[in-house]
Amino acid sequence: MVAPPDNDILWARGLHHSYGTGTALAGVSLGVREGEILAVTGPRGSGKTTLLRCLSAQLAPSEGEVWFNSSLVHTLAARHRERLRLDRFGWIDTQPHLVAELTAGENAALPLLLRGEGGRAARNTAAEWLDRLDVGDCARRRPAQLDQSQRQRVAIARALATTPQVLFADEPTAPLHRADATQVLRTLTTAARSHQITVVLATHDPEATSLADRTVALLDGRRSSGGAVSAPDAESRAACSLSV
Repeated sequence: MVAPPDNDILWARGLHHSYGTGTALAGVSLGVREGEILAVTGPRGSGKTTLLRCLSAQLAPSEGEVWFNSSLVHTLAARHRERLRLDRFGWIDTQPHLVAELTAGENAALPLLLRGEGGRAARNTAAEWLDRLDVGDCARRRPAQLDQSQRQRVAIARALATTPQVLFADEPTAPLHRADATQVLRTLTTAARSHQITVVLATHDPEATSLADRTVALLDGRRSSGGAVSAPDAESRAACSLSV
Protein backbone atom coordinates (compact mmCIF):
# COMPACT_ATOMS: atom_id res chain seq x y z
CA MET A 1 0.00 0.00 0.00
CA VAL A 2 1.40 3.38 -1.02
CA ALA A 3 0.51 6.54 0.94
CA PRO A 4 -0.85 9.51 -1.03
CA PRO A 5 1.19 12.60 -1.92
CA ASP A 6 1.72 14.98 1.00
CA ASN A 7 -0.06 17.90 -0.69
CA ASP A 8 -3.28 15.93 -1.33
CA ILE A 9 -5.87 16.31 1.42
CA LEU A 10 -8.03 13.68 -0.33
CA TRP A 11 -6.76 10.81 -2.41
CA ALA A 12 -8.57 7.93 -4.05
CA ARG A 13 -7.12 5.01 -5.95
CA GLY A 14 -8.92 2.42 -8.07
CA LEU A 15 -12.43 3.05 -6.74
CA HIS A 16 -15.09 0.55 -7.83
CA HIS A 17 -18.73 0.47 -6.79
CA SER A 18 -21.86 -1.15 -8.17
CA TYR A 19 -25.56 -0.94 -7.46
CA GLY A 20 -27.07 -4.32 -8.25
CA THR A 21 -25.96 -5.12 -11.78
CA GLY A 22 -25.11 -1.51 -12.63
CA THR A 23 -21.56 -0.20 -12.34
CA ALA A 24 -21.30 3.29 -10.84
CA LEU A 25 -17.51 3.53 -10.52
CA ALA A 26 -14.97 1.47 -12.44
CA GLY A 27 -11.45 2.19 -11.25
CA VAL A 28 -11.54 5.94 -10.57
CA SER A 29 -8.38 7.49 -9.09
CA LEU A 30 -7.83 11.14 -8.22
CA GLY A 31 -6.19 13.49 -5.76
CA VAL A 32 -7.54 16.74 -4.32
CA ARG A 33 -5.11 19.34 -3.04
CA GLU A 34 -5.72 21.25 0.17
CA GLY A 35 -7.66 24.46 -0.48
CA GLU A 36 -8.52 23.41 -4.02
CA ILE A 37 -11.94 23.73 -5.62
CA LEU A 38 -12.35 20.65 -7.81
CA ALA A 39 -15.31 20.32 -10.17
CA VAL A 40 -16.39 16.78 -11.05
CA THR A 41 -18.40 16.85 -14.26
CA GLY A 42 -20.21 14.34 -16.40
CA PRO A 43 -23.71 13.43 -17.58
CA ARG A 44 -26.37 11.99 -15.30
CA GLY A 45 -25.42 8.45 -14.32
CA SER A 46 -21.69 8.99 -14.87
CA GLY A 47 -20.81 8.27 -11.22
CA LYS A 48 -20.41 11.81 -9.82
CA THR A 49 -22.61 11.32 -6.75
CA THR A 50 -21.18 7.88 -5.99
CA LEU A 51 -17.65 9.29 -6.16
CA LEU A 52 -18.52 12.10 -3.74
CA ARG A 53 -20.20 9.65 -1.37
CA CYS A 54 -17.10 7.42 -1.36
CA LEU A 55 -14.75 10.35 -0.82
CA SER A 56 -16.90 11.73 2.02
CA ALA A 57 -17.06 8.43 3.96
CA GLN A 58 -20.78 7.98 3.36
CA LEU A 59 -20.21 4.92 1.19
CA ALA A 60 -17.46 2.30 1.30
CA PRO A 61 -16.20 1.37 -2.18
CA SER A 62 -16.31 -2.31 -3.11
CA GLU A 63 -12.69 -1.97 -4.23
CA GLY A 64 -10.05 0.71 -3.93
CA GLU A 65 -8.70 3.12 -1.34
CA VAL A 66 -9.79 6.49 0.06
CA TRP A 67 -7.38 8.60 2.11
CA PHE A 68 -7.97 11.84 4.04
CA ASN A 69 -4.99 13.71 5.50
CA SER A 70 -2.82 10.66 4.83
CA SER A 71 -5.12 8.37 6.85
CA LEU A 72 -7.28 5.58 5.45
CA VAL A 73 -11.00 6.36 5.41
CA HIS A 74 -12.70 3.37 3.78
CA THR A 75 -11.52 0.95 6.48
CA LEU A 76 -12.85 3.01 9.41
CA ALA A 77 -15.66 1.64 11.56
CA ALA A 78 -19.06 3.20 10.94
CA ARG A 79 -18.99 5.31 14.10
CA HIS A 80 -15.58 6.73 13.18
CA ARG A 81 -16.74 7.58 9.66
CA GLU A 82 -19.75 9.35 11.16
CA ARG A 83 -17.49 11.36 13.47
CA LEU A 84 -15.23 12.26 10.54
CA ARG A 85 -18.21 13.57 8.59
CA LEU A 86 -19.37 15.63 11.55
CA ASP A 87 -15.98 17.08 12.50
CA ARG A 88 -14.16 17.47 9.19
CA PHE A 89 -16.57 17.26 6.27
CA GLY A 90 -19.53 19.25 5.03
CA TRP A 91 -22.18 18.07 2.57
CA ILE A 92 -24.57 19.98 0.34
CA ASP A 93 -27.10 17.84 -1.48
CA THR A 94 -29.15 18.52 -4.58
CA GLN A 95 -32.16 18.81 -2.26
CA PRO A 96 -31.97 20.66 1.09
CA HIS A 97 -33.21 17.91 3.48
CA LEU A 98 -33.95 20.31 6.34
CA VAL A 99 -35.51 19.20 9.63
CA ALA A 100 -39.16 20.20 9.29
CA GLU A 101 -39.70 20.86 13.02
CA LEU A 102 -36.79 23.31 13.29
CA THR A 103 -36.56 26.90 12.11
CA ALA A 104 -34.10 27.90 9.41
CA GLY A 105 -31.77 29.29 12.06
CA GLU A 106 -31.95 26.11 14.09
CA ASN A 107 -31.31 24.00 10.99
CA ALA A 108 -28.22 26.03 10.13
CA ALA A 109 -26.91 25.79 13.70
CA LEU A 110 -27.64 22.06 14.11
CA PRO A 111 -24.23 20.61 13.09
CA LEU A 112 -22.46 23.08 15.38
CA LEU A 113 -24.63 21.99 18.29
CA LEU A 114 -23.98 18.34 17.49
CA ARG A 115 -20.25 19.08 17.65
CA GLY A 116 -20.72 20.46 21.16
CA GLU A 117 -20.60 24.20 20.49
CA GLY A 118 -22.55 26.45 22.84
CA GLY A 119 -26.06 27.46 21.81
CA ARG A 120 -25.46 31.19 21.53
CA ALA A 121 -22.23 30.83 19.55
CA ALA A 122 -23.85 28.29 17.23
CA ARG A 123 -26.85 30.54 16.59
CA ASN A 124 -24.63 33.57 15.94
CA THR A 125 -22.47 31.67 13.45
CA ALA A 126 -25.55 30.28 11.71
CA ALA A 127 -27.08 33.76 11.51
CA GLU A 128 -23.93 35.14 9.86
CA TRP A 129 -24.07 32.51 7.13
CA LEU A 130 -27.78 32.93 6.59
CA ASP A 131 -27.14 36.65 6.10
CA ARG A 132 -24.34 35.99 3.61
CA LEU A 133 -26.72 33.81 1.60
CA ASP A 134 -29.49 36.45 1.73
CA VAL A 135 -31.87 34.39 3.90
CA GLY A 136 -31.19 36.03 7.25
CA ASP A 137 -34.78 37.24 7.41
CA CYS A 138 -35.93 33.61 7.22
CA ALA A 139 -34.16 32.52 10.39
CA ARG A 140 -37.35 32.13 12.43
CA ARG A 141 -39.39 30.40 9.74
CA ARG A 142 -39.74 26.67 9.34
CA PRO A 143 -38.91 24.94 6.04
CA ALA A 144 -42.56 24.64 5.02
CA GLN A 145 -42.77 28.45 5.05
CA LEU A 146 -39.83 28.84 2.66
CA ASP A 147 -39.60 28.47 -1.09
CA GLN A 148 -37.20 26.00 -2.72
CA SER A 149 -34.46 28.58 -3.26
CA GLN A 150 -34.60 29.71 0.37
CA ARG A 151 -34.48 26.14 1.66
CA GLN A 152 -31.44 25.35 -0.46
CA ARG A 153 -29.64 28.47 0.77
CA VAL A 154 -30.34 27.43 4.37
CA ALA A 155 -28.87 24.00 3.63
CA ILE A 156 -25.75 25.63 2.17
CA ALA A 157 -25.45 27.91 5.22
CA ARG A 158 -25.69 24.81 7.43
CA ALA A 159 -22.81 23.16 5.56
CA LEU A 160 -20.60 26.27 5.67
CA ALA A 161 -21.31 27.12 9.31
CA THR A 162 -18.95 24.42 10.57
CA THR A 163 -16.09 25.65 8.35
CA PRO A 164 -15.32 22.07 7.27
CA GLN A 165 -11.92 21.05 5.99
CA VAL A 166 -13.59 19.54 2.94
CA LEU A 167 -16.99 20.52 1.57
CA PHE A 168 -18.72 18.11 -0.81
CA ALA A 169 -21.42 19.67 -2.97
CA ASP A 170 -23.59 17.46 -5.17
CA GLU A 171 -25.26 19.68 -7.78
CA PRO A 172 -25.93 22.33 -5.09
CA THR A 173 -27.58 24.82 -7.45
CA ALA A 174 -29.79 22.33 -9.31
CA PRO A 175 -33.03 23.56 -7.67
CA LEU A 176 -32.17 27.24 -8.11
CA HIS A 177 -33.02 29.68 -10.86
CA ARG A 178 -30.07 31.02 -12.86
CA ALA A 179 -29.73 34.33 -11.00
CA ASP A 180 -29.94 32.60 -7.59
CA ALA A 181 -27.49 29.92 -8.70
CA THR A 182 -24.93 32.51 -9.79
CA GLN A 183 -25.06 34.36 -6.46
CA VAL A 184 -24.91 31.17 -4.41
CA LEU A 185 -21.99 29.75 -6.41
CA ARG A 186 -19.97 32.90 -5.97
CA THR A 187 -20.72 33.04 -2.25
CA LEU A 188 -19.75 29.40 -1.91
CA THR A 189 -16.46 29.70 -3.77
CA THR A 190 -15.52 33.00 -2.11
CA ALA A 191 -16.18 31.50 1.33
CA ALA A 192 -14.13 28.44 0.45
CA ARG A 193 -11.15 30.52 -0.61
CA SER A 194 -11.30 32.91 2.34
CA HIS A 195 -11.59 30.04 4.86
CA GLN A 196 -9.22 27.64 3.05
CA ILE A 197 -12.01 25.07 2.58
CA THR A 198 -11.34 22.34 0.05
CA VAL A 199 -14.38 21.84 -2.21
CA VAL A 200 -15.34 18.84 -4.32
CA LEU A 201 -18.23 19.96 -6.50
CA ALA A 202 -20.29 17.64 -8.69
CA THR A 203 -21.88 19.70 -11.43
CA HIS A 204 -22.84 19.96 -15.06
CA ASP A 205 -23.17 23.76 -14.81
CA PRO A 206 -20.52 25.54 -16.96
CA GLU A 207 -20.55 28.52 -14.61
CA ALA A 208 -19.75 26.31 -11.61
CA THR A 209 -16.95 24.71 -13.59
CA SER A 210 -15.50 28.12 -14.48
CA LEU A 211 -15.15 28.99 -10.77
CA ALA A 212 -13.19 25.82 -9.98
CA ASP A 213 -9.42 25.43 -9.94
CA ARG A 214 -9.55 22.15 -11.83
CA THR A 215 -12.07 19.88 -13.53
CA VAL A 216 -12.26 16.10 -13.63
CA ALA A 217 -14.79 14.52 -15.98
CA LEU A 218 -16.47 11.14 -15.52
CA LEU A 219 -18.16 9.01 -18.14
CA ASP A 220 -19.74 5.64 -17.39
CA GLY A 221 -17.97 5.46 -14.04
CA ARG A 222 -14.50 6.15 -15.43
CA ARG A 223 -12.24 9.18 -15.74
CA SER A 224 -12.70 10.81 -19.11
CA SER A 225 -9.65 12.28 -20.83
CA GLY A 226 -11.75 15.31 -21.74
CA GLY A 227 -11.90 16.38 -18.09
CA ALA A 228 -8.31 17.44 -17.51
CA VAL A 229 -9.07 21.14 -17.47
CA SER A 230 -6.91 23.66 -15.63
CA ALA A 231 -8.20 26.46 -13.47
CA PRO A 232 -9.13 29.89 -14.80
CA ASP A 233 -6.36 32.37 -14.15
CA ALA A 234 -6.10 34.13 -10.81
CA GLU A 235 -7.31 37.44 -12.24
CA SER A 236 -10.53 35.85 -13.48
CA ARG A 237 -11.19 34.17 -10.11
CA ALA A 238 -10.49 37.39 -8.27
CA ALA A 239 -13.00 39.23 -10.46
CA CYS A 240 -15.65 36.66 -9.59
CA SER A 241 -14.88 36.97 -5.86
CA LEU A 242 -15.04 40.76 -5.90
CA SER A 243 -18.46 40.70 -7.52
CA VAL A 244 -20.10 38.86 -4.58
